[in-house]
Amino acid sequence: MTKPYPLLFQPEFKERVWGGRALEQFGLSLPEGHIGEGWMIADHPNGTTAVINGDLAGLGLDQVREQLGREWFGTKGFSEVNGRFPLLIKLLDCNDDLSVQVHPTDDYAGLPKGELGKTEMWYVLDAKPDAKIIYGLKDGVTREDLKTALENGTVMDSLQEVPVKAGDTFYIPAGTVHALCAGVVVAEIQQNSDTTYRIYDYNRPGLDGKPRELHIEDSLNVTAYEGSGATKMSTDSAVPGEWLKLAESPYFIVEKGIVSGPWNLKTTQDSFTILVTCDGEGSLKWNGGSQPFTSGQCFLLPANLGSYTLEGNATVLRSYLP
Repeated sequence: MTKPYPLLFQPEFKERVWGGRALEQFGLSLPEGHIGEGWMIADHPNGTTAVINGDLAGLGLDQVREQLGREWFGTKGFSEVNGRFPLLIKLLDCNDDLSVQVHPTDDYAGLPKGELGKTEMWYVLDAKPDAKIIYGLKDGVTREDLKTALENGTVMDSLQEVPVKAGDTFYIPAGTVHALCAGVVVAEIQQNSDTTYRIYDYNRPGLDGKPRELHIEDSLNVTAYEGSGATKMSTDSAVPGEWLKLAESPYFIVEKGIVSGPWNLKTTQDSFTILVTCDGEGSLKWNGGSQPFTSGQCFLLPANLGSYTLEGNATVLRSYLP
């Protein structure tokens, strides 16, 4: 029987027209091209990460799920829709503006078979001066207003722009119109879904030189015109040895912690824990093992790991199921 231990994965990198090379700052070895996404922990048909440490090295997250089941992932640790791991963890390098987009809820009739909706959150790891994002519609914008603006080419006038800096966090429930803009690097915790509806893409060509597909009708259908419950916050109030809650949804809870010396923690039988190292370095210790960590690394801690200790000087995100 394999003893539980923190799992580290080989990321799956995705080239995007808006990507760059900024993920190299985390010591990641990127393939050639405009790399926009590093899928750090993934169990999806469009990308599955493989374990690179310990006894399970070489197994995909899907294989770990199939072999070790609820004992490792917890009693809540599976999607009821498709049986897969319920979350997808990414690092995003926005060297250029992303398309203006919106995601559906789980019950949207247009979802591909077996696919989930997409509620997500962003934690800003790095931001250039004057960086911004698009975050929701302006007050009072209706479906008809948005449809008319899209037809007239004036959609940007209907959207809210928000300045961002490192340490800001944004909760993005399904139905929120949004876009990351140039000069931002974020960690993203989301439902395990790859369904995105593009509303607007600045009339630019994709990597193949052709305009990227837009999804106007689906976008108009799923947008939450009366508000989606999106929230944002600065996280400057985080203090060492305490968890600051950043986002709470039906799909995940995300907290920020500052490691300064030993911090004794534990997992629960309900859910796995995901740790994302935002900056700094240290060591992760548990009964029977120790693993160094550094910025950009993402660990999956099994539900049955039990007690563990974080040591060093670092900022981490902790995610688990509600």
